[in-house]
Amino acid sequence: MLQITIIAVGKLKEKYLREGIAEYTKRLLPLTRLNTIEIAEENMVNISISQLLTREGQRILQALSPDAYQIALDIEGQSLSSTQLAQVLADKSLAGQSHFTFIIGGSWGLDKKVLDLADLRLSFGRLTYPHQLMRLILLEQIYRVLKINRGETYHK
Repeated sequence: MLQITIIAVGKLKEKYLREGIAEYTKRLLPLTRLNTIEIAEENMVNISISQLLTREGQRILQALSPDAYQIALDIEGQSLSSTQLAQVLADKSLAGQSHFTFIIGGSWGLDKKVLDLADLRLSFGRLTYPHQLMRLILLEQIYRVLKINRGETYHK
């Protein structure tokens, strides 16, 4: 069975996000093994953005599984449609890849070391989203991608 890991900086605070994420997690359970790892968000007191990204990046790098295909969410990354992302996962799965990790940075994005390590830098467009909301959007897209790859009609 496909394994999906989401590494996300910060804890979910808003009730509506927790409820939406719970709904998509429930939908995903029959389709994949899903694991979410929350990385502590760095406090910006007396440090630069560069230092903040480095500290969060170190924690992300420690959480990565070496056997996973790493997908970093990055506004400067490659923009794919849902069907194109489904094709990437299908192609990698056919080549023997069964573990995919999606990485969501904090308010300031991701450290360069994390971006450089990624197998795919994925953009959800040029718009800026709160990183906590991005978790919900990502789960919906993962669900959509898995339904596409199963030949089911959710994505239409």
